[in-house]
This record gives sequence, structure tokens and C-alpha cells, in this order.
Amino acid sequence: MRTMGHLRTLVAGCGNMGTSHARAYHKLDGFKIVGLVSRGAKSRERLSEELDGTPTFSDYAHALKATRPDVVSINTYPDTHFNYVKMALEANAHVFVEKPLALTVEEAQNLVDLSKKHGRKMVVGYILRVHPTWAKFTEMAQTLGKPLVMRMNLNQQSSGEHWYTHKQLMNSMSPIVDCGVHYVDVMCSMTRSKPISVSAIGAHLSNEIAPDMYNYGQLQVRFEDGSVGWYEAGWGPMMSETAFFIKDVIGPKGCVSISDRDKGSSDDVEGHSKTGSLKMHHSELDADGHFTKKDEIISTADEPDHDGLCLLEQEYLLDAIVNDRDLTHHLNDAVNSLKIVLAADESVKTGKTVML
Repeated sequence: MRTMGHLRTLVAGCGNMGTSHARAYHKLDGFKIVGLVSRGAKSRERLSEELDGTPTFSDYAHALKATRPDVVSINTYPDTHFNYVKMALEANAHVFVEKPLALTVEEAQNLVDLSKKHGRKMVVGYILRVHPTWAKFTEMAQTLGKPLVMRMNLNQQSSGEHWYTHKQLMNSMSPIVDCGVHYVDVMCSMTRSKPISVSAIGAHLSNEIAPDMYNYGQLQVRFEDGSVGWYEAGWGPMMSETAFFIKDVIGPKGCVSISDRDKGSSDDVEGHSKTGSLKMHHSELDADGHFTKKDEIISTADEPDHDGLCLLEQEYLLDAIVNDRDLTHHLNDAVNSLKIVLAADESVKTGKTVML
């Protein structure tokens, strides 16, 4: 194993996520960035300048050969993930890849198998797993008894370059697939139960996207233990901001919510993971039918920002490589959450409930 400070790292994709991850590698002693890859010259040159003139490339395959990296960080559009990850693993590099791991469950499983075959670590960017508030939220949800009712959404009233990015993403996947993997992953963690069926609805609200794509969707998932969850996501200039941020779990003993904060606009990337506070409500009543406990408010004011969360993710990757951590659960969860959201996609298109 290489000593700390020598993990040669190639960063593919210099957009919002790639930039935050590159800053993390730059800051951590265990990584050394040896190249930045992006099709857009402007984004890679800007980032190179910020990171003391790191070499830049426009072609991923060429960059892989030229830099011979120990680690490849893939932060490009989802339709490139399968090929890019496969090439990195075959070049014997460890991989960090933004979610989703691939566009199909079969492709995702192939990559998991390939990482095992090559003995390389692979981490998928489930940012909420390293988020202290979300970890606490999950922990508190597990004290509410069973079954759980999990209600979550993230609607984005996007315009300008945010809408452009959303349209690019919708060339390969719908909003409930792209964002949904995060939230169904959280639901699986909360219930620690097996998802058994998924149903979903979707609507095509813009002529700027393909006729068979939908920019609004809502999925419902049932678990073996009787728990149920829904997730809703819509993108575009027509979306409502009235209730765009709901993160709520109910169980027999009460409920816990990530409460509203001054969220700014719904298309603000920083706002996706920001929380105001956690609110815990206990259902227990006294002899007169009144609540026995007051609601508890837990402040989350000192939570990390987006760059801070990306730093936590890369510390997780570094630890996995240096200390040879077993990532089997992490990767199984990545495949299962993809399975759920792709079943939702199938349900939208067929109008039928999909049994898992």
C-alpha cells in the first residue's frame, strides 16, 4: 500500500460537484491531484488556476493514460458513469463516483463486481450519509417504533443555467431517479427493512424536454416491515416553491422532521443539504388526553457547508483505501437504491406497481 500523501488523483468533471471534490483532494494530505478533465475548457482552466495550475485534459481516456492515477473521481453526467468507472477500475485505480453509479441495475452490479475483482475501493457519492444532521435524523427515526411513514421531497424552481443543467440530466434520467437515490437510500437506512414494491406517477410539463421524459415525479415505496415512504421531485421554471422541502418521518411513538429554515430559492445547490433544525414530537398522551412531553428542537446551525460535506466524503474514501475497509454494504445499498428509483421509472411508464 502507498504511503499517505501519494494517492495520485484524477478528477473528471469540473462542474459544481467536481469543483467541491477537487477542493477536498487539494486540502487533504492523502491525495495529490494530477489532472482535471472536462469537455468545457472554461471550467477546467478556472479550477486549474484555483488549484495552483493542475494539468488539464479534454479527453478522459487520454488523461487516464497520461496521469496513471491511483484514484479517479468521476463527477460527470450520469450517462458517462458506467464507461468512466469501468475504465478507471481496469486501469487499477480506486474510484469515487457521484450518484447514480450507473443507468441500470445490471451495469451497477457489473461495476461492483469489477471493483471486487480488481481489489479496488469504490465509493458512491451519497452525500447525506456523511451529513451529521441526516445521520441524527436517521437515528431519531429509528426510535419511533414501526411501521414508519417517510415523507420527503425536493422540488426545484429552476431557470437559467440551473434549468440548462436539469435539461442535460433529463437526457438520461428523470428527477425522481436522479435525486431519489439519496432519499430512498435514507429510507432503507431508517427502516433497515427490505423494499418490496414501488409505484409512481409522473408528468411532462415542458416542451423543452423529450416527449417520453417527465420533469415531475412522485414515487411510493413499501417495505417488508409495513413501513411506507414517498418521494417527490420536480424540475423547471414552472415548479411551485410552496412546499419544496419536506423531510418528515412518522412512527407509532411520534415524528421527527427536518424543520423549515430560511431556505432561499429552491434551485440553490447549497440549500439541498442545509437544514434549520430537527424537531422531535412524542405521541404519548396522559390520562386527560394531553401530550406528556413538549416537542424537542435540536439546532443544526453548525453543520458543514457543501464543500465541507464533500471533504467528509473524501475522508471516507481515504480511510477506506488506507485502512482497507470493507465497502460491501455501501455498494449493496447503492445498487438497491438504484433498483428502487428505476422501478419507479418503470411504474411511471407502465402505470403499474412494480414488485421488487
